[in-house]
Amino acid sequence: MAAPQDGPWLDGAAGRLVRPYTVSNGRTRPSASLDLLTLVMATGTTPLGYLGPEHGEALGLCARPTSVAEIAGHLKLPAVVTKVLLSDLVDCGAVTAKPPTFHENPTDRSLLEAVLDGLRRQL
Repeated sequence: MAAPQDGPWLDGAAGRLVRPYTVSNGRTRPSASLDLLTLVMATGTTPLGYLGPEHGEALGLCARPTSVAEIAGHLKLPAVVTKVLLSDLVDCGAVTAKPPTFHENPTDRSLLEAVLDGLRRQL
């Protein structure tokens, strides 16, 4: 029996009831160029055609700019499967993808402290 917070796709004892390759229709490569730090955001455009429940969950997480890594964590899916789902949403115009931008020095102390502060707020 699925725990109430897990929804119909997870079972407390058995784990994920729908295998990741099923979620991505067997695809292992996204059509859009996405990495873990790519920020995706909903455009407000309603996707045409059928998309699976995981597409809807992913789209719901894109109300504000959110990284691919964060979305994968919330969906409890492997990053490559999440990239395939998000690339489907990019292809139909439901989300936009923006590559990460770094300061001139990605190891800048102030940048690293800002990342650490953000992580602490999430805990």
